[in-house]
Amino acid sequence: MYDSPIRELLITGKKTYTQVTTDIVNPILNPPTKGWLFGFGLASIALALGLYCMTYTLFVGIGSWGLNKTVGWAFDITNFVFWVGIGHAGTLISAILLLFRQKWRTGVNRAAEAMTIFAVICAALFPGLHMGRPWLAYWIFPLPNYHGPLWINFNSPLAWDVFAISTYFSVSLLFWYSGLIPDFGTVRDRAKTKLVKNIYNGLSFGWVGSAKNWVRFEALSLILAGVSTPLVLSVHTIVSMDFATSVIPGWHTTIFPPYFVAGAIFSGFGMVLTLMTVVRSVMKLQDYITIGHIEAMCKVVVATGMMVGLAYGTEFFIAFYSGSDYEMYTFFNRAFGPYGWSYWIMVSCNVISPQLFWFKKIRQNMVLVFIISIFVNIGMWFERFVIIVTSLHRDLVPSSWFMYTPTFIEFGIFIGTLGVFFTAFFLFCKFFPVIAIAEVKSVMRSSSDTYRTDHIKESQLEEAFNPAKGYGTVGGAATAYKSPEEPQP
Repeated sequence: MYDSPIRELLITGKKTYTQVTTDIVNPILNPPTKGWLFGFGLASIALALGLYCMTYTLFVGIGSWGLNKTVGWAFDITNFVFWVGIGHAGTLISAILLLFRQKWRTGVNRAAEAMTIFAVICAALFPGLHMGRPWLAYWIFPLPNYHGPLWINFNSPLAWDVFAISTYFSVSLLFWYSGLIPDFGTVRDRAKTKLVKNIYNGLSFGWVGSAKNWVRFEALSLILAGVSTPLVLSVHTIVSMDFATSVIPGWHTTIFPPYFVAGAIFSGFGMVLTLMTVVRSVMKLQDYITIGHIEAMCKVVVATGMMVGLAYGTEFFIAFYSGSDYEMYTFFNRAFGPYGWSYWIMVSCNVISPQLFWFKKIRQNMVLVFIISIFVNIGMWFERFVIIVTSLHRDLVPSSWFMYTPTFIEFGIFIGTLGVFFTAFFLFCKFFPVIAIAEVKSVMRSSSDTYRTDHIKESQLEEAFNPAKGYGTVGGAATAYKSPEEPQP
């Protein structure tokens, strides 16, 4: 089989099947490194700060936040939408790219799926805290009210948030865990102590790698991918309706559903780039998270970044075209009002900085990729802040205009969610395979420098197609293409 030399290699380092297993399993079975301990310690400190601020909020109330009678939503909903958006890239990489048979997903899908789970957990904290009485959170589920025959308001998009996000979390968790099962079996077989073997045997549900196991595994993966794909579009569409179904200028717009979906994929891939550039360096996985993987994700960031930029321009045009003074003033206030600085940070990070990925040298420079991905994450946080706060702090009655300033408790809760996210991610990197072992092996024949044949010398190609030697057929050419250094599987 011949592959175009233009196509990037997805596995480098002349790896054999055994080396793939060793490289990915050893960090799990060996003691943690100093880098892991340092990162886990920082994440734990952030988590402790967040727990303190959350506990303070529960005892004192949300009056400890900077909310006022005009700005009733601020840091809490900003962070909620931010984390929901971060969770989108995992399902996109795992489900949609699996259905389209994109091989470059294999090196990054496992960490992206884990990122989805942790990001949704972080997002779920904010609506619970904003309730003021989180112990009554069960009221938002469709259960008869204990005080009478009352149900939740099914017309409210906030109620549908619960359905969408809980469904998204459940399917993503199942998709992530089911993909781990064969790799848990591999870790079990490499484990040296009986306790570790029993733990991973339980996690793998006794996986033995039989044909029956693999048939059911493939069927389950395709079914979950088919179920997950609509969720990528539906979840953030429903989140956008929290705003779009209101009558507040700046929110009441039909562009929000596709705008929010594109922004979620954009921010999700930004976070994947941030994590992958660090993981490949710290865990020495450059042979499995290659330049090809990073470039593919950079291209997605460019495409979705331009969609987001188009949405920004469309919002201003529709406000002008509507002829509504209130809409026009809202968007003028966003760009040139008291919070104008946040708007221009958003535009600079989300529209301008990703354009640098048009240049191949920048896409292949890991330091620059990491810096730009950080800008993307910052810009997408400010996008949610701009949408929420600048649309509320100056409403239709000038006498009620009020500025919003976050408190230490709000900053602490946000830092705490970062602690939740990175603590969980560090634990995942230590105890679970960061790279999908079975899926990487499935693409080695076509995407590794061990088996790829596009490096054959020109003289060998001429010999392969020499009719005098009987190599005129496809079968003969395939035989001649075989590298003499190819290791046996």
